Amino acid sequence: MRRHAPLILAAALFAAALARDATDLWVARTELPPLAIETGAEVVARDGTLLRAFTVADGRWRLDPGAVDPAFVEMLIGYEDKRFRSHSGVDPRALIRAGIQAVLNGKIVSGGSTLTMQVARLLENSGTGRLGGKLRQIRVALALERRLSKDEILALYLRLAPYGGNLEGVRAASLAYLGKEPRRLTPAEAALLVALPQSPETRRPDRFPSVAAEARSRVLARLVTEGFLTDDRRRAALTEPVPTARRDFPALSPHLAQRLRGASGGGQRVETTIDARLQRRLEALAARSAPARLSLAILVADHRTGEILASVGSPDWTDDRRAGFIDMTRALRSPGSTLKPFVYALAFDEGLAHPETLIEDRPTAFGTYAPQNFDRSFRGTVTMREALHLSLNIPVVSLTEALGPARLTATLRRAGADIVIPGGQPGLAVALGGAGITLEDLVQSYAALARLGEPVRLSPLRGASQPPGPRLFRPEAAWLTADILAGLPPPPNAPADRLAYKTGTSYGHRDAWAVGFDGRHVVGVWMGRADGASVPGAFGGDLAAPVLFETFARLGPTLEPLPSPPPATLILSNARLPQPLQRFRPRDALFAAAPDGPEVAFPPDGAEVETTGALVVKVRGGTPPFTWLANGTPVSVAGRAREAALPTPSKGYLTLSVIDAKGRSATSSVTLRP
Repeated sequence: MRRHAPLILAAALFAAALARDATDLWVARTELPPLAIETGAEVVARDGTLLRAFTVADGRWRLDPGAVDPAFVEMLIGYEDKRFRSHSGVDPRALIRAGIQAVLNGKIVSGGSTLTMQVARLLENSGTGRLGGKLRQIRVALALERRLSKDEILALYLRLAPYGGNLEGVRAASLAYLGKEPRRLTPAEAALLVALPQSPETRRPDRFPSVAAEARSRVLARLVTEGFLTDDRRRAALTEPVPTARRDFPALSPHLAQRLRGASGGGQRVETTIDARLQRRLEALAARSAPARLSLAILVADHRTGEILASVGSPDWTDDRRAGFIDMTRALRSPGSTLKPFVYALAFDEGLAHPETLIEDRPTAFGTYAPQNFDRSFRGTVTMREALHLSLNIPVVSLTEALGPARLTATLRRAGADIVIPGGQPGLAVALGGAGITLEDLVQSYAALARLGEPVRLSPLRGASQPPGPRLFRPEAAWLTADILAGLPPPPNAPADRLAYKTGTSYGHRDAWAVGFDGRHVVGVWMGRADGASVPGAFGGDLAAPVLFETFARLGPTLEPLPSPPPATLILSNARLPQPLQRFRPRDALFAAAPDGPEVAFPPDGAEVETTGALVVKVRGGTPPFTWLANGTPVSVAGRAREAALPTPSKGYLTLSVIDAKGRSATSSVTLRP
């Protein structure tokens, strides 16, 4: 026997070599399941905070693990597979131990599966109760160890481990059960997340909290035995309550996140410029500020960089009663008076006017268009500054007529706004809100005003900044406009900081607006009904302006100062202005009536008047004495009274004219009926 020992040893080694070669060949020929595991898309804030996550195609929450607490990973290995770092996919000692325990206890006490074997089972969704399934897991586990690193195998487990319901992976479980990212976990939290995958449905803490607590206790006890945890820390961990409900996944800026995810072209991670803390505070502000059934939208951007810092599309995106699912930062609405500052900036830029230039606010017809002020009253002669402060309509339409309405729309488009004109051809009404624009585009336009005429493309995407385009108007014109807006009184109880802002209310009280800026931020607020219905009594100054000021209060304790006036800015009183700038002259000024000249107050032009004798006439303005003519014939000469009774024909067409002491005249054509 001793003589044949070398031969026997050689035969044994040869047989072992053949077995090893056969095993190698068996493992090498293993067809692995796909290793590229789909994870849900996620949109993150500027600091990496999760704004919103999305499920994978089959509706399961499976996210990229990201940063996971190293203590959890060590706890997982210590509990599930303490020789994970050293074995080749299968731990013979664990398998032998599991077999002996099963024989002694008459049932399976421990499975003996390594983490790699569990990954093999999860990749193929194979069972564990049959020998064939176990052999397949062993084969795939051995193949995985040859093709992947230990960290790559561990990453697969962190993605795929089941946690009950439609939760897969440690990050989804941590967000759903703990309401936090798994980058920092307490021992109690980590032990719970280690325990759940062994029996994810029966240990779900939202359904069976007592079972989950018992499983957590067993994990903590084992880790003390294995030397991964001290008994003091175990006892402290046991005092932490087990979560009893499943939390909603984060949904900050849900409308924007949905849009960016759709535009990402299948990208799994969209990085934004959104400030998560500010976004959270403004969503709370919107929910508190919006009256019942009204929607509200807020947009905040840094006009120095073009970064959008917050975007609130509605007070509650799940509230169907106010159509909260509609992103009102992108809805086309009438801007009301919020476009008026751009008309003034263009007029200042063209040298047509100055903030102290005088302009008339009197009943005026521009062809067939006869606009009225919002309160149906007129102020007479005012400065441009007063006209913009009071948001008067006649002066801004006069300026728009002088500039041409197409100049206004072209300027807004150069600022980056996609303004929509009914019928395609802009008319004078565009200055009063006769167009469609989104809150995003309106804030985009005001960003250019805040930057002294230099446009910038606003974007919520990291690294998407673009070089500014050509100037809309000179810095001096933009500064003068901003200076007027900064002089508007704030809403009641708001801080009296120098915030340049403008409010607007669309026709029929359908939209209430407030847009403003300081030296760094530009903010827009819209409020109204998402379906476009009228909101009686809604005004931008009453509804939107207080929200605007509250938004700026959440940006910092003080406003960033507005820029100083550019060197060439003309800051003078009306009396010291050059003569052409002292009073605004429209295009037809040569033929227009003098602003303080006479007007026929009664009968008004185009009226039908019943008369059986004398016709009572009245004159407004002008300098007495007055001479009245009927169809060119003097009928009252040098009368000093502003009211007269004129002899007239009994019926028919009549042209009345009045001439004052300075030779200025006014005419009214009427029809007399007996």
